[in-house]
Amino acid sequence: MPRQKKGWTPSNWASWKPFGIGEQRPNNFMEVFRAIGENSDALPFAWRILTQGVCDGCALGTTGMRDWTLDGTHLCNIRLRLLRLNTMPALDISALKDVAALQEKSGKDLRELGRLPYPMIRRKGDRGFTRLAWEEALDIVAVRIKASDPERLGFYMTSRGIPNEAYYVAQKAARAMGTNSIDNAARLCHAPSTAALKATVGAGATTCSFKDWLESDLIVFIGSNVANNQPVATKYLHFAKKNGAQIAVVNTYREPGMERYWIPSIVESALFGTKLADRFFLINAGSDVAFLNGVLKQMVVKEWLDNDFVLTHCAEYSELRHALEAQPWEDLERISGSSRQEMLGLAQMLAEADKAVFVWSMGVTQHESGGDNVRAIINLALTKGFLGRDGCGLMPIRGHSGVQGGAEMGAYATAFPGGTPINEETASALSDKLGFEVPTTPGETAPQMIDAAADGRLDVLFCVGGNFLDSLPDPDYVKCALENIPLRVHMDIVVSSQMLTDAADTVILLPAATRYETPGGVTQTSTERRIMFSPEIRGRRIGEARPEWEVFADIAKRVRPDLSECFEYAGTQEVREEIARVVPFYDGIQNLTKAGDQFQYGGAHLCKDWNFDTPDGKAHFSALQPQEVTLGDEDFLLTTRRGKQFNTMVHEDADALTGAARDAVVMSPDDAERLGFSLGDPVRLRSGDKVFDGRVHIGTMAQRNVQVHWPEGNVLIERGHRAQGAGIPDYNAIVRLEKR
Repeated sequence: MPRQKKGWTPSNWASWKPFGIGEQRPNNFMEVFRAIGENSDALPFAWRILTQGVCDGCALGTTGMRDWTLDGTHLCNIRLRLLRLNTMPALDISALKDVAALQEKSGKDLRELGRLPYPMIRRKGDRGFTRLAWEEALDIVAVRIKASDPERLGFYMTSRGIPNEAYYVAQKAARAMGTNSIDNAARLCHAPSTAALKATVGAGATTCSFKDWLESDLIVFIGSNVANNQPVATKYLHFAKKNGAQIAVVNTYREPGMERYWIPSIVESALFGTKLADRFFLINAGSDVAFLNGVLKQMVVKEWLDNDFVLTHCAEYSELRHALEAQPWEDLERISGSSRQEMLGLAQMLAEADKAVFVWSMGVTQHESGGDNVRAIINLALTKGFLGRDGCGLMPIRGHSGVQGGAEMGAYATAFPGGTPINEETASALSDKLGFEVPTTPGETAPQMIDAAADGRLDVLFCVGGNFLDSLPDPDYVKCALENIPLRVHMDIVVSSQMLTDAADTVILLPAATRYETPGGVTQTSTERRIMFSPEIRGRRIGEARPEWEVFADIAKRVRPDLSECFEYAGTQEVREEIARVVPFYDGIQNLTKAGDQFQYGGAHLCKDWNFDTPDGKAHFSALQPQEVTLGDEDFLLTTRRGKQFNTMVHEDADALTGAARDAVVMSPDDAERLGFSLGDPVRLRSGDKVFDGRVHIGTMAQRNVQVHWPEGNVLIERGHRAQGAGIPDYNAIVRLEKR
């Protein structure tokens, strides 16, 4: 582990007020007491999960309360909030007898009903669900799948808590049943990142490790708020600052959590907080290409590039340079909402840095231009060879514990296991490994499945976790689509609102076991490509809940009895052994057998020593054209953000980092003054015929931009706007504001 500097650094303190008294911030110590109270009926079990299991929250990847970046104890409020999902008792199934009584409940209230204990069924016209046996449930599912055309099947898996073994068997089962239409939450977050990285530097994942933050001169966050989504990362930033690193943030909003944070496990920071960002660069939503092109143009004009690296290890630089020369400063400033001087500011920070890490998230990817946005970041990294060496790298930081492994296991409509593209040649190779023929054309992505359902082209939708009503744009459209599917199967640990939508014919609920309940243990892959073993943990077990991998294997054997031998596994160890054979860079997963076992595929750095896995062995610049959005005099750019929540799971009515309530419409002070708005004023946002009613919240925003919480703001998002190739929805819109 990198050396941690000792002693306190008052210059990095956020406030001289002990414990940040009076400041707007999360009370992380209270989160500990809240978790103790919430799990009081299962405290020994909860403690074993925290100290033995691999975290099922974000994808930083702690095993127990330790990691491979810093010594010490790591525990964040996200993990504490999710803990109860693993320890709570079963719900009373009589609560599901009448869905009308549940349809008005919030997601939080539905979760608090308890764990799903038994398979349940609801047919068209039924008021609610009744219990049925596992064998009967699986027979119904198998019969309907066999009666359907494979092109009319859809399988979706969320990424919270789902292990590699479940993803792998699920995708194998789907392909045995004749379809590549299996997708997971990676589609809705970093699909543009994977595609852009693979095309430009030959690596489909983060190229570095978290320890590189501690060794870097500069860490640049673009459209990413780790203080909210990956709180343990603030601990890394604290020590990176002590080691002399600077932090820059490019965003539409000056996120308070990225400005300063009180880290409870570090005495110095717990008392006085830590200043994080050294400089913020505010830009318009969706204008990443324009701003980053401006930064790159400054570096080219000032001759701040590493010419030896560019000429020796890169291609298409001349095309990039010509494209930049043709882009006037005035256009880049107008589109980005920033200034030439601000672009110079970030360029100077990069020029002065010998080592830099670039970190980005949904603010970059969830746009129609998501792929180009990522390529613009990669362009900056290539200016001075900021990858393939210590203290440098490209990091699309992940928000789910299972999302990295989901796509790599092949639970992806547009790629086979290992991220291999789908075509006749790769299908033939995979068929040889699996022992049966797999489909040769890409399947339907998650958003496309909903479109197919709306058009009457989907007979069966099998969802493991997730909630399309909250995770996709235009919830009314999604609801109608779900209600148009003859058979919906929802496998989960708790009740969600999408389960309660009306049945076109049949809805089946299947109770899932958590990763901590799975016999033989399971594995997870973190953001930094670290594959970690999470053991089965002794504690409460819920009714007839089963691991997802077992259920998919049983369904496959019913639908394809001729392939039964392909789905006979003695346990998760045999699944891992097969993964090692099918996905070469996961070789070693079969050796993970106990808590603490792990390895990082590809080593600490991909593209090490500037060896790029591309056809010509070089990294490729991308000549990008900024896309301009024309706003009317009364129009605003709207983007969505998270508050006190974990992805679609909202935990609180207010964001502890900002103080913003769930109906907050965040806008700049200048815009509020110009429109005559004050803090708390009721305001209505319109996007076409869509309406969102909220209240004004003043924040340091780029002018002519507003933010609302997600998923509440999804009502304003137009469906059908997706990143080309990657298929990720665009979660942004043009809106008009009016007083209510």
